[in-house]
This record gives sequence, C-alpha cells and structure tokens, in this order.
Amino acid sequence: MKRGDRKTPKIIAIIGPTASGKSALAVRLAKKFNGEIISADSRQVYRELNVGTGKITKREMQGVPHRLLDVANPRRQFNVAEYQKLAKEKINEISSRGMLPIICGGTGLYVDSLLKGVVFPKVRPNTQLRARLEKKTATELFTLLKKLDRHRAQTIDPHNPRRLIRAIEIAKDAERTRKKEHGTEAENENSIQPFDVFWIGLSLPRDKLKKKISIRLFARIRKYKMVEEVERLHRRGLSWKRMEELGLEYRYVSRYLRGLLTKKEMREKLETEIWRYAKRQMTWFKRNKDIRWFPPNEAGKIEGEVGRFLSA
Repeated sequence: MKRGDRKTPKIIAIIGPTASGKSALAVRLAKKFNGEIISADSRQVYRELNVGTGKITKREMQGVPHRLLDVANPRRQFNVAEYQKLAKEKINEISSRGMLPIICGGTGLYVDSLLKGVVFPKVRPNTQLRARLEKKTATELFTLLKKLDRHRAQTIDPHNPRRLIRAIEIAKDAERTRKKEHGTEAENENSIQPFDVFWIGLSLPRDKLKKKISIRLFARIRKYKMVEEVERLHRRGLSWKRMEELGLEYRYVSRYLRGLLTKKEMREKLETEIWRYAKRQMTWFKRNKDIRWFPPNEAGKIEGEVGRFLSA
C-alpha cells in the first residue's frame, strides 16, 4: 500500500531552536525516504525575506521540493490560520502521491496548529479593546498576555505591539468562548490529532548553540549581505514600521539604517535577541512529550528511527 493510501498519513516533524540544523536534516531524510518538505516558519512564508530569515537556498535544497516558502506578501500580515489551511492541503497532496511529508521549522505555534489539531476561531477585531490596548507599552501588553495565555507568550515577539494586541484579542475571545461552552463535546473533538507523527527535536548544549547563533549571524551580515537586503526591501516599498513588526533581524538592521543604532550595537542586540528567541522556542517545544530529542550529529541514528516508524 502506498503511503498516500493510509487513512491517517504518516508525517515526520523536525523541530528545534534556530541554528540547530533542522533544514539540513530535513533534506537528508527527504532524500533517504522519498519525502517533500513543508516549512513551518512564520517569516519564511514571505517573499524576498531571505537572508534575514535564514531561508534555505536552492543549492542547500539539493533538489528536494520545499513547500510554503515565499507564499505571502511581506507588506501584509500572514497568520497561523492561513498557514494551517495551506499546510494541510500540502500534506494531503504530498501523501496522495505516495510521498512522505516532512514538517520542518521552529515556529511552535505553526507546528502545533497543524499537527496537534488546534482549531482557530475567526476572531473579529475588537475596536474598543484595541483602543485601550494601544495606550499601553509593549512591556505592559506582554505582561497582560502572559496572564491570559502563557503558552502564546512563550513564542511571541515581546517587542511587537501589533502582534501582542492581536494575541490578547484572541485570548480574551477564547476566554469568553470557554466560559460559554465549557467542556462541550465539539470542543473535545477539535483536539483530535489528525496525523500519525514522528517528532524529532534537535538540541545542542547552550554554549554550542550560542556559538552557532553568533557564527551564523556574522556570516549573514558579512557574507550574505543582510544589511543590503534590508536596504533593498525598503527601496521596494517595505516600510520601516513593517520591518519593526517583522522583528529580529529586520527590526534591528532597520534601526541601524535609520541611525538609531551603531553597527556594533546592532550586532550585539541581534545576538542577544536571537538567543532569547531560541530559548523561547525550546520552552515551547519542551511541553510536547512526544518529541524525541537528538543532537544534530546523530543523523544516522535518526534515520534508523524514522525507518522503523515508517515500516511499522
């Protein structure tokens, strides 16, 4: 029987913090097990955001198809519900051809939305709530979100007021819904996991991960010209405000280009904030007890585990 004929598709999920080697492992497994890769990265969905997001290059793909890269306009917000819909379609399409879907990425919310069967209600903007929240600082918004939804607070950018306000809006709506529909059967049905998933987590000791983050950042600035990419995006119409919303590399490089930071300050700030982001990623993924954790240098062992999972 072809893999695509299974009632519940088998899927490989490769997760872990930034710079842990997820993409290289995904390509290796795809070549070994006839797979195609579906990205689970909240910024790599955007076109033209390449160096700043650490997007895999054509050469690094080694001919393996990668889905859900470059599917969104960077000038508008792409959300988790949109990702969930597109990614499910890709899984079904890949499975129907007898290929192995491999989910690869570090955005925990995207991964869980897809593979944990989370349902996202369509929450309309609450203008009155937004008016009140817009008067608060990012620190105050982040504190409020932690009280409402500590799991979402673990992965969100704490310096992005727009995302924080939207997350609070959704959390408050979810709170009202829970009170109204406490313990309903429909709610329980929504938590059913739709796929048979083998979870692979890549982790390194803190000192080694910090060093990899630093080396990777230096290469993106010097070799791959990350600053030039941000300049080019701005010339093509991507506003400084939007770059602030896109976070991390785009936020701090844009501040350097606006004269708000020196080059040294930009690098130091980026290194600190990327490391904090990696820690938030690990906090999120550690909640998932189904994940099997491996160091990146155990690719051969991982291959063996995947082979057993697929043949079971």
